[in-house]
Amino acid sequence: MKKTKFLAAGLIAAMMVPAVAQAQTRDIREDRRDVREERREYRDAVRYGDRGDVREERREYRDAKRDLRDSKRDWRRDTRYQNYRAPFRYQQFRVGATLRSNYYAPAYRPAWDSRWGVPRAGRNLTYVRHYNDLLLVNMRSGKVVRVYRNHFRWR
Repeated sequence: MKKTKFLAAGLIAAMMVPAVAQAQTRDIREDRRDVREERREYRDAVRYGDRGDVREERREYRDAKRDLRDSKRDWRRDTRYQNYRAPFRYQQFRVGATLRSNYYAPAYRPAWDSRWGVPRAGRNLTYVRHYNDLLLVNMRSGKVVRVYRNHFRWR
């Protein structure tokens, strides 16, 4: 009976983690939209408004940027503390290094590359998490194309 309850609780928890990640991603997307909108309103105030309008729009634009920065920081903090363990020791990779295929197995390829503020992976490229580093890897050859050091560390 206890095993059944434990298993059910584990399944519920496993289903909740992606929902939380999606909610955080949605927040970041909305904050980016708000920053664009506030920047547009600030530019219009500079062109056509008086000092009071400019001051108010500058303050709102600054607040929108702060909200975006906080959302990104929260997302990075939450992804850092997820239970991430690699079956191999940390090694500092450089551009041009060749990885073995188990280094870029699907378990280490996060599906959400647009949330980190890095360009989308192109054709035959994928992002790979290696401890706190983010590697852009050519899937055909295993060559490292780009390295983002300490990308997942808490900021």
